[in-house]
Amino acid sequence: MASTRQETDYRALAAAGITIVLWASAFVVIRDAGEHISAGALALGRLVTGALVLGAFLLVRKQGFPPKAAWPGILVSGVAWFGVYMVALNAGEQRIDAGTASLVINLGPILMAALGGWLLKEGFPPQLMAGLALGFAGAVLVGFASSDGGSASLIGVLLCGLAAAGSAVGVIAQKPALRHATALQVTTFGNAIGALVCLPFAGSLIREVAAAPSSALLEIVYLGVFPTALAFSTWAYALSRTTAGKLGATTYLVPVLVVVVSWVVLDEVPAALSLAGGALCLIGVAVSRRRSREKVEET
Repeated sequence: MASTRQETDYRALAAAGITIVLWASAFVVIRDAGEHISAGALALGRLVTGALVLGAFLLVRKQGFPPKAAWPGILVSGVAWFGVYMVALNAGEQRIDAGTASLVINLGPILMAALGGWLLKEGFPPQLMAGLALGFAGAVLVGFASSDGGSASLIGVLLCGLAAAGSAVGVIAQKPALRHATALQVTTFGNAIGALVCLPFAGSLIREVAAAPSSALLEIVYLGVFPTALAFSTWAYALSRTTAGKLGATTYLVPVLVVVVSWVVLDEVPAALSLAGGALCLIGVAVSRRRSREKVEET
């Protein structure tokens, strides 16, 4: 029994790892694409691309429509996470610096843990709470190190706060849906609903893509295929095998990866504050993933 549970946990952690790497890359791509494509248009392009890829996989796997019991969670996650989150994140990143954006967005895991403990009855394990506190503290340090010295606009901060809330609500809605449908079904139809929510931006997307360089179109395709279709699928797979609070805590690895990618790819040597913050994030995730002594003895 214990070995089976441990294997499941490792699979969930591996799937979450794929998600975190791809989501970290998305922050960089969104900022670059945002120079040519507006927030709503970028979200729609990303979601339409993701819907095409996911729909093809759904047909190949012959999974069809989810059962009725899964639809409430799919609808809420589609609107809140795939719709509201993506538009708000894009718009927020276009108004404030990356450091401030990461600070506000990283309220998401705390909201996930709070809502999961309350609505999903996951409780509030001491290890998880301590890990979240350490992870957020690390994200704060990384954010301060990469901020532009207080140039953030109030609207940008509020938009990133809305994105954090949207992601938390989406995850909490997804969890019960995954009891009735597969990760691929939940992701595919949630993505499709998000695309429908963003349809009012279709005119802007057509005009802006036509005027933008080809690199912007490639970035939209990348966002749709990898950080959306693949990363949201691996996230749903991991969420079906662990709690929302513990999985949310793993997203504190994103600031660490952004620092590493900037160092290796862009030759931006991280400040000491970034390194210290990254270390705290790693410690926080490790603490949040620890199982209590009582649970170990039970298994």
